[in-house]
Amino acid sequence: MKVAIYARTSTNKDQSCERQLVELREVAENHGWVIVDEYVDEGVSGSKKSRPELDRLVQDAMSRKFDLVATLELSRLGRSVKNMCEIADLLKQKNINLFVKNQNIDTTTIVGELFFNIINSIAQYELQLTRERIVSGLENAKRKGKTLGRKTNLNSQTKKTILEMKSRNVGLKKIASETKVAVKTIREFLSTAELPQVA
Repeated sequence: MKVAIYARTSTNKDQSCERQLVELREVAENHGWVIVDEYVDEGVSGSKKSRPELDRLVQDAMSRKFDLVATLELSRLGRSVKNMCEIADLLKQKNINLFVKNQNIDTTTIVGELFFNIINSIAQYELQLTRERIVSGLENAKRKGKTLGRKTNLNSQTKKTILEMKSRNVGLKKIASETKVAVKTIREFLSTAELPQVA
């Protein structure tokens, strides 16, 4: 079986990926796996969207250069449960399995497959729950008469400035920059306001 090894350390400069690599190479040797490549993100935070070596691993997965991805811990692979599930789903689409040493996860087995289905379901449930809470919160705020969205700088002073600048044929972007009022808001205001007469 052709295997790709993935290792990552955080931004802590004292850390090294060498220990992870040694353990994973040992696992590969014990299973009789052939290591086709090692993908190492050293000093890269898991919270970063772009991790160069993980991005390269995903690209190689699309070309199906290996049959299995081996990593030491789930936290090395994904930024979050959702992100980890996205990566696992992508691998699954290409019939590439995942082996996580410290959590004893191996998606070539029924138990490993079940584990991923469970955490994927939990991730989807949490996402749906968050959406429902947001919608409920917005509806509750509207019922209480609260104005939603960002505060506008449109007040009597800025209205006066907008009208004065527009009467001098100043562009909307320039007016927005000067008054710190959004172009859309200025446009809506001008559609109902009367411009001062220029002498």
